[in-house]
Amino acid sequence: MTIFQWLIFFLIIQLIHGLGTWKLYKSAGYKPLISFIPFYNALVLMKIINRPWWWVILLLIPVVNLLILPVIWVETSKTFGKNSTTELVLSIITLGFFLFSINYSKNIKYISGRDVSSKTALGEWISSIIFAVILATIVHTYFIQPYIIPTGSLEKTLLVGDFLFVSKFHYGARVPQTAVSFPMVHDTIVGTGIRSYLNKPQIPYLRLPGFEKIKRNEIVTFSWPADTVRKFFVKEKGVKKPIDKKSNYVKRCVAIPSDTLEIINGLVHINGKISQMPFRAKPIYSYTAHNNKGVSVSKLIKLGIDIERKFKISEITQQKYNQIQPYIKGILDNNPDNFTVLTGSKGIPYEIRLKNRIVLTELTDYSRDLLLTKEEATIIRNSNLIDSLVRTFKTFKSYNTSFFPNDIKYNWNEDNFGPIVLPKKGSKVKLNSNNLPLYKKIIREYEKNELTLLDNEIKINGISTKDYTFKQDYYWMMGDNRYRSEDSRSWGFVPEDHIVGKPVFIWMSIEGINDGFKNWKIRWQRVFTTVNLEGEPKSYRWYFLFGILCLLGYSEFKKRIKKQPNKF
Repeated sequence: MTIFQWLIFFLIIQLIHGLGTWKLYKSAGYKPLISFIPFYNALVLMKIINRPWWWVILLLIPVVNLLILPVIWVETSKTFGKNSTTELVLSIITLGFFLFSINYSKNIKYISGRDVSSKTALGEWISSIIFAVILATIVHTYFIQPYIIPTGSLEKTLLVGDFLFVSKFHYGARVPQTAVSFPMVHDTIVGTGIRSYLNKPQIPYLRLPGFEKIKRNEIVTFSWPADTVRKFFVKEKGVKKPIDKKSNYVKRCVAIPSDTLEIINGLVHINGKISQMPFRAKPIYSYTAHNNKGVSVSKLIKLGIDIERKFKISEITQQKYNQIQPYIKGILDNNPDNFTVLTGSKGIPYEIRLKNRIVLTELTDYSRDLLLTKEEATIIRNSNLIDSLVRTFKTFKSYNTSFFPNDIKYNWNEDNFGPIVLPKKGSKVKLNSNNLPLYKKIIREYEKNELTLLDNEIKINGISTKDYTFKQDYYWMMGDNRYRSEDSRSWGFVPEDHIVGKPVFIWMSIEGINDGFKNWKIRWQRVFTTVNLEGEPKSYRWYFLFGILCLLGYSEFKKRIKKQPNKF
């Protein structure tokens, strides 16, 4: 919906409110016309139902207003003598239209100065729960959102099982565009698989002021531009989602608006120079290790190198496979007589092998492809465990649609890509049939224009043109685990309206998060460490625990003071 459409919708709501409550205002001693006046009618209504004026602010906050509206309908019904359970339920399930029956009844009973305190413990409990949910929704939507790292695209920098606090206010909180949504959940209601929102109506894009801009090489949380799945990790086609309900991704912003980005032999270049990564960044590159006697995986693991392992399993059965399946990353040969699998560095646990009588043999290769940081590569070279270690990258280019702009005219790959200029709000680009694939998604999808190309003539909204002016900023996001990261190299630019926030803290980190609860192990050294700061990560968990203890101590102290008799 456009701003004009929302204005019309808002005025219709005010009209409906006035028609359904004008006699109630009159009965409370106010002029009936007040019920039709936007904002002022809400302030007066709070006085009528004996509730604080700041409830009006809650009515103006998207999503939160869906929580406070039923409360106001119930409180209004109570104020005019409708206290039965049936009447209060009708106030909610009719979406407030039950007030019409009160408004147009012959005898309107206004209870002035009504006692709004809960008469029962259940009522007090419900009231507390509602406002706890409202507060949590405000914090979640506009200040801090928790997030878990589900994949290894930033591995070595951020790990699978890291739980993050993502700040919404650093870059400015994005006002929810989905007007009707279940609070504090994303695209589905937890445990049900049911969609948590309605596609319509949509609020126009608005971002609150922030106190900093996205800096080059910062880690950023954003809505995945290419998201067409209803649930994360479940592949589907054709699901169109609102921007704020697209799956959230965490990547490193390697290029900002106006930057010229080029990847040359696996190294990111910005504005003609090799990108200087922050100290904490752990970019991973592809290497090939060779040893004439075979590359010893076990010895590499002892050096702290995370490496995939190959095993041949004898006398495999379906039952045995089901037991080891969680630990298998890939099947290299599914022939039962030569069943060969790929696992993580920990292999298959001994107790699982013993219980299921699984006999396996680890395979040793003369050459192994490794994904390493530069520091890990140095450790291996200094260990004398291999004869050679060479960084590898794809130099051969072929025209394909696997990489952005997903057009056969471009022969880019993950190691050699670009050059490409990041669009900046207000900047202008010359358009032609050759570079149009770079910008057509921006023009059509992100900035909502009609675009046609016929006989080399480009038309935008039916007007022939040779250039285009961008309406927002765009960013380039990449994972540090460059060869296991689906990022901007696949789906292109990330618009400003897709930016969610800035990860600031790892508040919990669990190793084996996907291996079942029994296999969980807390990485205490990562708990309450910062994400984007310079220098070695420092845990603030003891400061946090001390703060919690102080808060609990203060709360207990206040309780004891209240219990003491007043001697004066």
